[in-house]
Amino acid sequence: MKTGSRREQPPYLLSKGEGLGRILQRFPEKDWEDSPFPQGIELFCQPSGWQLVPERQPASFFVAVLTDINSERHYCACFTFWEGLDNPQVRRTKAKASEADEVDEGLAVVQSAQVFAPKSLVLVSRLDYTEVFRNCLGLIYTVHVDGLPVPLETVIGNLLTCIIPIAGGSQRTITLGAGDRQVIQTPIDDALPVSGSTVAQLFRQLGIVNVLYLFCAALTEHKILFLSSSYQRLTDACRGLLAIMFPLKYSFTYVPILPGKLLEVLSTPTPFIIGVNSFFRSETQELLDVIIADLDGGTVTIPECVHISLLPEPLLQQTQTVLSMVLDPELEVADHAFPPLSTQPSALKIQDKEIRGVFLWLFARLFQGYRWCLHIIRIHPEPVIRFHKAAFLGQRSLTEDDFLMKVLDGMAFAGFVSERGPPYRATDLFDDLVANHVERIRQEEACPHKVLNHVKELAELLFKNENPYPAVAMHKVQRPSENNQSGVNNPTPFPVLDDVAVQLFIDHAAAKLKTAPPVVKAELKGMVPSGPPLDTVDRNGIVMANSARRLEVVRNCITYIFENKMLEAKKLMPAVLRALKGRAARICLTQELNQHVLQNRAVLDDQQFDYIVRMMNCTLQDCSHIDEHGIAAALLPLVTAFCRKMGAGITQFAYSCVQEHMVWTTMQFWEAMFYSDVQSHIRALYLETEEGEQEISALELASEQSRLWPTLSKELQTERVQKEESTVFSQAIHYANRMSYLLLPLDTSKNRLLRSSGLGDVESVSNSYVTNSIAGSMAESYDTESGFEDAESSDVANSVVRFINRFVDKVCNESGVTNEHLKALHTMIPDIVQMHIETLDAVHRESKRLPPIQKPKLLRPTLLPGEELVMDGMRVHLIPDGREEATGLMGGPPLLPAEGAIFLTNYRLIFKGTPNDPLVGEQVVTRSFPIASLTKEKRISVTIPMDQFVQEGLQLRSCTFQLMKIAFDEEVASDLAEVFRKHMHKLRYPQHVQGTFAFTVGQCGKMVVEHKTKDKNQSLRTLSKNLVKSAKRTIGRQYVTKKKYSPPTWENRSSFQSELDEDEISVSEEVDQSSLTLSSTMRSSDRQTMSNVVERACCRDYQRLGLGTLSNSLTRSKNEPFRISTVNRMYTVCRSYPGLLIVPQSIPDTTIQRICRCYRQNRFPVVCWRNSRTKAVLLRSAGLHAKGVVGFFKSPNAPASGPSQADSTSLEQEKYLQAIISSMPSYSDSSGRNTLSGFTSTHMSTSGGNPSRGKWGSIRGSGRLSAYNPDVGTRLAGKESPQSNGGPGEALFLRQQKAYLYIIGDKAQLKGGKQDSFQQWEVVPIEVCDVRQVKNSFKKLMKACVPSSSTTDPNMSFLRCLEESEWMLHRVLQVSVLVVELLDTGSSVMVSLEDGWDVTTQVVSLVQLLSDPYYRTFDGFRLLVEKEWLSFGHRFSHRGAQTLGSQNSGFTPVFLQFLDCVHQIHLQFPMEFEFSQYYLKFLAYHYVSNRFRTFLLDSDYERIELGVLYEEKGERRSPQVCKSVWDYIDRLNKKTPVFYNYMFSPEDDEVLRPYTFNSNLKVWDFYMEETLSEGPSYDWELRGRQERVAEETPERPDSSGPKSQRHIVWPCYDSLSKVVPDAITKLLQDLQSLEAELGQTSEKWKDTWDKIKNAQRTETKLESKVRPPSFSSSLLMSSNLSHQRRSQGVYLQESGVGSSINLALDCEASATSTPAAGRPSTSTLYSQFQSTESENRSFEGILFKRGALLKPWKPRWFVLDKTKHQLRYYESRRDKECKGVIELAEVESVIPGTSAMGAPKNTEEKAFFDLKTTKRVYNFCAQDSMNAQLWMDSVQSCLSDA
Repeated sequence: MKTGSRREQPPYLLSKGEGLGRILQRFPEKDWEDSPFPQGIELFCQPSGWQLVPERQPASFFVAVLTDINSERHYCACFTFWEGLDNPQVRRTKAKASEADEVDEGLAVVQSAQVFAPKSLVLVSRLDYTEVFRNCLGLIYTVHVDGLPVPLETVIGNLLTCIIPIAGGSQRTITLGAGDRQVIQTPIDDALPVSGSTVAQLFRQLGIVNVLYLFCAALTEHKILFLSSSYQRLTDACRGLLAIMFPLKYSFTYVPILPGKLLEVLSTPTPFIIGVNSFFRSETQELLDVIIADLDGGTVTIPECVHISLLPEPLLQQTQTVLSMVLDPELEVADHAFPPLSTQPSALKIQDKEIRGVFLWLFARLFQGYRWCLHIIRIHPEPVIRFHKAAFLGQRSLTEDDFLMKVLDGMAFAGFVSERGPPYRATDLFDDLVANHVERIRQEEACPHKVLNHVKELAELLFKNENPYPAVAMHKVQRPSENNQSGVNNPTPFPVLDDVAVQLFIDHAAAKLKTAPPVVKAELKGMVPSGPPLDTVDRNGIVMANSARRLEVVRNCITYIFENKMLEAKKLMPAVLRALKGRAARICLTQELNQHVLQNRAVLDDQQFDYIVRMMNCTLQDCSHIDEHGIAAALLPLVTAFCRKMGAGITQFAYSCVQEHMVWTTMQFWEAMFYSDVQSHIRALYLETEEGEQEISALELASEQSRLWPTLSKELQTERVQKEESTVFSQAIHYANRMSYLLLPLDTSKNRLLRSSGLGDVESVSNSYVTNSIAGSMAESYDTESGFEDAESSDVANSVVRFINRFVDKVCNESGVTNEHLKALHTMIPDIVQMHIETLDAVHRESKRLPPIQKPKLLRPTLLPGEELVMDGMRVHLIPDGREEATGLMGGPPLLPAEGAIFLTNYRLIFKGTPNDPLVGEQVVTRSFPIASLTKEKRISVTIPMDQFVQEGLQLRSCTFQLMKIAFDEEVASDLAEVFRKHMHKLRYPQHVQGTFAFTVGQCGKMVVEHKTKDKNQSLRTLSKNLVKSAKRTIGRQYVTKKKYSPPTWENRSSFQSELDEDEISVSEEVDQSSLTLSSTMRSSDRQTMSNVVERACCRDYQRLGLGTLSNSLTRSKNEPFRISTVNRMYTVCRSYPGLLIVPQSIPDTTIQRICRCYRQNRFPVVCWRNSRTKAVLLRSAGLHAKGVVGFFKSPNAPASGPSQADSTSLEQEKYLQAIISSMPSYSDSSGRNTLSGFTSTHMSTSGGNPSRGKWGSIRGSGRLSAYNPDVGTRLAGKESPQSNGGPGEALFLRQQKAYLYIIGDKAQLKGGKQDSFQQWEVVPIEVCDVRQVKNSFKKLMKACVPSSSTTDPNMSFLRCLEESEWMLHRVLQVSVLVVELLDTGSSVMVSLEDGWDVTTQVVSLVQLLSDPYYRTFDGFRLLVEKEWLSFGHRFSHRGAQTLGSQNSGFTPVFLQFLDCVHQIHLQFPMEFEFSQYYLKFLAYHYVSNRFRTFLLDSDYERIELGVLYEEKGERRSPQVCKSVWDYIDRLNKKTPVFYNYMFSPEDDEVLRPYTFNSNLKVWDFYMEETLSEGPSYDWELRGRQERVAEETPERPDSSGPKSQRHIVWPCYDSLSKVVPDAITKLLQDLQSLEAELGQTSEKWKDTWDKIKNAQRTETKLESKVRPPSFSSSLLMSSNLSHQRRSQGVYLQESGVGSSINLALDCEASATSTPAAGRPSTSTLYSQFQSTESENRSFEGILFKRGALLKPWKPRWFVLDKTKHQLRYYESRRDKECKGVIELAEVESVIPGTSAMGAPKNTEEKAFFDLKTTKRVYNFCAQDSMNAQLWMDSVQSCLSDA
């Protein structure tokens, strides 16, 4: 043993009081060859820094570990003692060099005479014997301190010349010549680490789980830092951690004790295991990626950013169990009643070995069978071994396991393979365990006690290895005497030694050593046993019970293919493709195919070739990129064997059709394949020479060869080396060819379009070849020497060449190929690739000529009348997107992917095809959407499983909530796909709105319309021209500039100023038009125009609302508050308003022209609706211009800051508002200041001037607006609505305080405005979502409802995405409900938001819909949309991005949001709407489809300009084309009840108040549903046609067998309303078919329906309108009781005998949503229970009832119903129709009555009784007094029960 010894002491003190160590002496003085002198050793002697101390410290000892440049470890045993120095602060004399020149002031406090400096004895050795080192250094110190009579030189000389064998289980006794003796035992096997009791200590300090964390972290290469205040414990902990990692060796930075000076090492990026004194804990706090183990505190801290992969289960659990049995045996018996007497854990040393035994057992389980995955690629001169990771993971079924993957990829395992891979070497305990005990481990793993026994056996072996001679312990070492230990009596410092004397000792020993015989035991080399092979365990239980049957199917199918029985094969194909999901079947396939290969070839015909390729693709499709089951490896030779002959002597091989799999672009796969081939060739090389039996494995062979190697002559040795090298070289050439086969695509040009995958990345996970990075970096491309470098394919070629070059470099360097050969390879590869490209081009040319393999016939779509194909069908595949219903994931067969064709017509984009899955191959899949609704198109690259490979694809998204992911078939040329895209764009964004389908329909062949022909509709054309001309004429002095009309762009319409410059008609400002009346200024043709204008929706509605008529416009009486103004008849005041507007009577037109400038887009306030009861009006306008706002809020007497014009305008504005207020009847009745602000400031703590708090809190919060109490005041005050039984006082007070006019404005706009206390209006600022928000939220909504790909990410779940889309319906509904309530309480409201055409329109329309039942009918809703949306200029074209000009603005579905709101209201009040939900969906679809002209263009002005507006009234060009969606709906509604709501039974004048919480809103099924059988159902002509086509083709295959009555309905495939119609529709259909059978002319459905409805009235009108009406009993309400909503659910019950429909849909007999009484009417509580009258009769009989005034008494049959809590009466006992109902809830008392006039004769006085209700008194007369008493008692008992 060679050791170095040295001493140190601190010569210089730094200013901080921290010194630097200095080496005083070292022995030997020159370095020995094998152990260089470690630099910087002084840092490790005092890791916390050299310092002087005021008191002597006890001597200390620890071992630091240093690693040299050859990764050899050196153990530095460091013994430190303290020597006294004179304190320089006391005596100022300058002393020797060992004293300090300058000391920190901090030390001056210590005024003792002496300070103590450390001195260290350090022993550096490559052996690790801690105790021996402690004793030796202690002895040297003892000799010095106690002054023993032995020269120190002798002791040190002896120490330096001890020779200790490294291993072999020997023992040596050594003495240093001071009367001491020590026995050193060397371990039997040096490969096993020596741990003493360090492992057990580590577990005691940290606990089982923590150490397991550290163990896994060390194996998966994380950074680990130990903290302790003891240096020796740091070393022990690190040693313990390394010991349990055996057989893996730690190969990263390992510093058990790190000096404080070197702390920056901790921020190194590489993994490490380092120990640091706790003194430096604060410096370790900011390390973000280091796992810190605190040995003293027993904690392990893992930072957030670090993820430690733990052992796979069940291993982790079993390991923990066994460890706890070793460390804490009492745990098991802790609960026993009679615990065994002693269950102490073993002694620490033994326990240490037991723990290590557990980890050995663990590694044996982790690595079992690893030797079967070793590839030996060279035997001579040195074995070169590679580990086949993928195969190992595959066979262990652990491919998903994170921990094992990381361990196998780690450095430690690489070292393990290179150390333990060689087959001929010495073996150790682990080799034995993993080879011979695998079976035992597997059988025992589930039983912890057996495992423990095995672990104890292993522990014994480990203990014996460390302590081969346990009996011997004859140590004798002197210690310093007690009084000298502290060194008090020994003032002499450690002497300087005589180095010559020491050197003599060393030389003498060296001379003796030369003559001595070697001590080392010879290592026994032998062949390493491999252990049992891995039996493949399917952990996931994928072993199919019927796998044998599946394999049979695969074999049969292949046999049929090669016997050319194609029909049989075709039948089996689907089953085979499904079977190939299993691993066994895939392996079987490769074996079967192998049998059909002769001399590396198998020539097939086209059909066979196609089937074989399909099977190969299906097999490869489920292979992961590392190919852990070796399936791609088995197929690799086959894809180059199977081929088909083509024309002109060209052969196509199977590889050209199976390239699209990840595995081919994975470098590891090719390496593993290469190595396994090389191994088999090298094995063959030696088997020839051996001629032995064939069964020897490659490793056994290599072992034998390694054994013989030393015996061979030099010539033989070099010959073998050369043979092996050339074997590897020839394989490399072979693989360069193979790789080019699989990496070069058949069509080398196509790939340039698709650089979407990672050939460049080794771990590529994507599907095709060239990445941007590779294709882009042409700089390093290899020079192709061949002259024909084809520019076309060069980028593909280059990337493939680079990939192969990288591969060749790697494998050749690893397997020792000579440089010359490597260079030769590099020159060959480009030529190989280039030649292959040329052969491929020929194959590609020929393959195009081949008749295509029978693909499904392309199905033609049915087209609408007037719809024409722009591009004929192109074969595509429809790929599944994120909706899972169609893919079969949610049950049912997969309808997608489907193969078919995509058709582009001038109206729609249509996919029609059949599913790929043969089980549903007969079904037809259709997806289509109008081309005008396309919102996004992006290119994608797609891999189709099975069949042919498709590369290019498109993802098309439509705002009708359709998504088409299509992949073009290979037969579609890429330029054709490009043409398709261009055509699609052209159709989606025509130059002008006249290019849309609604205009071009019926004009054959032209894409864009040119109006060169003479117009048929001349009169309309002139009409619109006249309109414009007369506009020019009517205006007095004017400046008219003529331009050719081009539709003005929207940018130019933003303000009035730019209109003056830009528009065709420019009007000077001063024109006074008030004098011009309608009739005097218009010629006859213009009058015709006006009469047309009058017919418009606006005008019809104004007349209905009584807001003025046109007929008496000149002679109008002045007392009407409003008039119809014609100021805008020529659209000069406001382009986007209708021609006729309602304004206050008192405001002249001139004022209007001035006012309009204050508002954006000139959209000044106009009346659009009036409440017939309260006479409050609803106005709409745009927001104010900025200057308008200021002017608006200026009080009249404030000094004018701007020009006076602004002032006058604002005054006029105020006049205008005042005129509106004056028109209200409530205004004239009252007087005084009536604003809400007064109330707010007096009644609440908020200030009246700040309207954003309190008052309107309910709008900004998501506060539910109360549905019951119409008191808006309480809500405006921000309070919850009072209980209905609350005191009336408060509500009364509020009612008096409301403002007459509320102006709802945009919060952002109204900043800085002050409320004027004298005005009678109040401004309500609210936040509205602007157009950008709507646009973005719609995009998110589409992605949520129709995701483009399925995701498992919980953050991307449907509900989460829906929430994040912020589709703001509740905002709009809240504002609308608020306005409804304000109008209902008699205040007028002006909605003045943004430009007045988006949110304003939504709110105004919803308010009218909620307030006025008329708008909830067909005619009313049409009128509402025409008036508010079309006439008032919602910009449909712009928001729908209908033309090229508006393309950039994007799609903003404001109208769709409105329809969705209507749908929400419809859901809550299903009985209030005449139209059905389908009607709303129909409009939602067609408002973007551009099929009708209704929703084109942005205003009436534009419609007149194009002559669209009145064309609908004129004769139509082609009768089959409907121009207006309303006409179409009318026509359809006559034919079919699809738009009609059967539950329609409205209340009179009911105002609806829907709930607006998000929780009350439902996702509209329009966004979610789809019908793959026929596509969207909104083009009805297609439905009829499809059915007719189906009837005409009876010979469809599904009609062959006997027809089953059962029909499977798939939610995403069938149209549910058609397959499962509701009861009423079904009955109407049956009725029609019966009429047809009987030959009667069938009457219209509506007539039938009305008849039935009238005949089946079950309850009469109620006696009084005021009382809450009861429900008809056969109408079942599924509503929430407390809310008394009327929700769907009609029960059709069969009455007694026949099947006449009993539909009680009586208009009057239905509930109200706001009962007048405080308490909900009891009948509604019972409306849940469906019951017939007869069952609930508690008491019945005849009573005489007195009629109203002057009406006689009449006998009636009365029924007292306890359940429904009502008293009903009928004409007679048999009568089914109830004449009236008295609600018992309203009965106050029952008292005996008195006889009255006209009562029945001869009745006694006591037979009369009265029933008093809250509303009136009923007089009854019974037959006699007893009967009367009975009745009174019964009613009374009912009342008391309630």
